[in-house]
This record gives sequence, C-alpha cells and structure tokens, in this order.
Amino acid sequence: MTPTTYRKQEQEPASPEVTEVAPGVLRMQLPVSMPGLGHVNCYALVDSDGAALVDPGLPGPESWAALGDRLRQAGIPMRRVHTVVVTHSHPDHYGGSHQLREETGAELLAHAAFTSSPAAGDANADIDLELLELDPDALVELWKGKLQERGQTLWGTRREPPPDKAIRLFIRTDVAGSLPRFRVPEPTIRAADGDAVRLAGRDWFAVHTPGHTTDHLCLWDPAEGVLLSGDHVLPTITPHIAGSTDLEDPLAAFFGSLERVGAFTGVNVCLPAHGHPFTDLRGRTASIRRHHGERLDTLRAAAAALGRAPVEAYMKELFSERAWGGMAASETFAHLEHLRVIGEAHSSRDPDGLLHYRLRTPEPAGSQPRA
Repeated sequence: MTPTTYRKQEQEPASPEVTEVAPGVLRMQLPVSMPGLGHVNCYALVDSDGAALVDPGLPGPESWAALGDRLRQAGIPMRRVHTVVVTHSHPDHYGGSHQLREETGAELLAHAAFTSSPAAGDANADIDLELLELDPDALVELWKGKLQERGQTLWGTRREPPPDKAIRLFIRTDVAGSLPRFRVPEPTIRAADGDAVRLAGRDWFAVHTPGHTTDHLCLWDPAEGVLLSGDHVLPTITPHIAGSTDLEDPLAAFFGSLERVGAFTGVNVCLPAHGHPFTDLRGRTASIRRHHGERLDTLRAAAAALGRAPVEAYMKELFSERAWGGMAASETFAHLEHLRVIGEAHSSRDPDGLLHYRLRTPEPAGSQPRA
C-alpha cells in the first residue's frame, strides 16, 4: 500500500515516536482531527522534579491515551507532571489540561490575557444544570443555539455555528456518554511579557505574540537557543489571523509579533505546535509576512471591480470556495481592517448593520500620483 503523502507537515498524523529535540525537551505528538491538522506537538520539558508539558492536546480518550503512551515511553510517570503550559486559547492546545490538573495537581501556566472561547464558557456556565441531562446530540443543538444567541459578527453577518463534528470536539463525553469531559482551564500562573519561568532546569522567557490570538504566548530559551513558538510561527502553513478580537488591528499586531521573534539571535531550533522543528526562524517569519502582504495586494487589486462591498465579497477574492465560511471571513475582516487603519480603505454600514468597505483603487501604470 502506497503511504499517504501530505502536502503540509501540519497535516501529518501523530507519530507514536518520542524524540529529544533540544536539551531536556521531548517532542510527543498527539492526535488531532481538525481541518488541516493531524497532530499537535506536546513538548515535555524535563527537570529533576519531573516535567512540564506544553500544549497537552484535545480533551477526550484518544488524545489522553496517546499522552499516557508517550509519557511511558519517555519514562515520565504521570504523577510527576508538575506544570502544564498552554500557549493560547484554542482547544487543541488547552483541551487536555483540565484532566491533567485533575490527575496530577499540576500548575497551569498561560499568558496574562489567556481566555477561553466564548462558546466553551457558555457551556461551562450550564454544566451543573441542563447539560448533565442531555444526550450528546442534544448538547450539539444547545451549543448551536448558544452560538446563534451571540448575534452578529463584527462585520454584520449572522453568526453561524461550526459543523456538528467541530462542536463535538468541545463536548467530548466519558465512557458513560453523559458527563462532558471538556472543561475550560483556569490558569494558576499568568505570565506577563518578559517574565522568567524556570523549566527544564533553566530560565525561559515569556514572549507575548498577539495575532493568531490576543493571548498567544511563546517561550524563549536564550541559553540553548530554543523557541517554543506555539501557533505563532508554523513551518509550512500560515496561522489564522482572527478579526474577531479586541485588537484594533490584529494583522498589524501579528506583523509586530513576527518581527520581534524574527529578530532573535542565537536561535538553534524553533519548536512549533504543529509540524516539525526547524532552524530558519528569521526566514520563516519573513515568508509568513510576505504571504499576508500578498493577500493585501489581492484585496487592493480587487478593489476596482468590487467597489463598495461587504466582507464576504472580498473573502471570495482571497480564498477558494471550499474555504468560504466564518474563519475565512474573519481573516478577511482582519486584512480589511488593517487597510482601513493605514488609510487605504473606508468602511460604512448599511441600514441592516452590514459592514461595507471601499478600497483605494490602484493607480494605472504611468499615471500621475493622486494629490
């Protein structure tokens, strides 16, 4: 049988192999079933007290069993996990942290701005009431209703729930099929930018890198030249830039974060949350920046034909039809807002609250610049 060839590293299924990728740092891949992703890298930072685990994957029995298997291979008893580090507020990174804390009493470290998804928070608020009385299919319907209650997106369209399969990732059940295993974690240690954290027997420094999420945290180890980059810098895909944040210009924040880590000197290895470790951090940050610059140019080029148009019209210029939906619209919104903030676009709402953008159209070749 011919093995499957994956176009992107991040799509590869989780390997059971445990490898040392930096001094005192073990890479353990956990399974993920999400669009475009086949695994999440959970890193064990080993010291004399046991280990810290970075990004312990999704909730549920498949990921938990894989984590147990990897820890056994590494010779790390579960009880010796003393810290869980969560790079940002996405469930494939923090979903397994609650069960780890239940089993081990470990501290949970995240950035000071860490927040769970609103959908997960809504479900947790009801956990002792109606949720415990519902079967899994009814839970999915309840979550859909809660998402729709949140009303419109920032760009004025009605908020649509994700597919049922995606919702079920948030409400994995135990063997009995009644008690949701998913819990939103509450950090016991909130790290601010520049804080030193002692892991693997040496100091790592918190690096706040907003863009993919507002609360994204990288950890930098200057002694060994190791960057734990989470989803901020990935080897073969570009992180999603969410427009639905409290940042005025998420794309500019992301550019600033890329520039900051790209300027680090003495980098020996970058350890991403998906895909393989790599060494050319500066080159990769520059490549990701170019990608988003090309997206901005695509919007500029489409401006003449589109005129004043809603976000979804511009989204269809940036993404193929199979990608159309909430995430693509959110990233398009982030790019349009960037153009507005830098003075290249104007936005206005129609009577129904739908946001429209009009971009400055490119000057024809050879024409005189505008006054």
